[in-house]
Amino acid sequence: MKTFKTILVEDERLAREELKSLLKDYLEVDIIGEAKNGEEGIALIKEQKPDLVFLDINMPGMNGFEMLKHLEEIPRVIFVTAYDEYALKAFEVNALDYILKPVDPERLREAIQKLSSEDDFVSAQSAGIARKDRFLTVNDRVFIKDGEKCWFVELSKVRMLESDGNYVKVYFDNFRPLILRSLNSFEERLDPEHFFRANRKFIINLQWVSSIENWFNGGLQVELREGEKVEISRRQAIRFKELMSL
Repeated sequence: MKTFKTILVEDERLAREELKSLLKDYLEVDIIGEAKNGEEGIALIKEQKPDLVFLDINMPGMNGFEMLKHLEEIPRVIFVTAYDEYALKAFEVNALDYILKPVDPERLREAIQKLSSEDDFVSAQSAGIARKDRFLTVNDRVFIKDGEKCWFVELSKVRMLESDGNYVKVYFDNFRPLILRSLNSFEERLDPEHFFRANRKFIINLQWVSSIENWFNGGLQVELREGEKVEISRRQAIRFKELMSL
């Protein structure tokens, strides 16, 4: 089991103690230091060179985002904060996860699980390609906000996207959040090797296709592993067969 040297940067002592208590059962997390503000956090990170930082956002003197700007090499970061309005900004700095206080043990478990895959930490800097200038693959995570709820979702879990008026419905796990964007805008960003435009209304994740059958007028119908059925138009069926080598 790989061990991740970990630092906690949190201005409230009780919050640090609670987090340490929750992390004590995770053998892969080795807490090597604590800091109570951004300046201490910068010094500790430069000295100890941790693999992972649990980072609060609102701290006196310097917030968590300002702290990161002072680092030449940024370790994996899991934000732990009482405020959900910073989730989009956390996504932009390639945070591994974003957990709201009070910390839910299940959410913490999900965040720790992401450490097991090195693919979760292929950032724009290490890849040498800016995220905005490349296709998003199944290894990327995206920020989704619908009303008061927000998620960091691995695209491998998104099985399909459905146009719904001016919105797009995103299917993952048991959730169906709506995003105020066009399906075309998603098609332009998603890697065509994994995400296929089935028709005007649907984009499907090819990894989720469980069965295929011939359909009306030369089209196809695919069934996804969760049971949803999506028709592939006749024109797209030609591309689909070429792509899947049918």
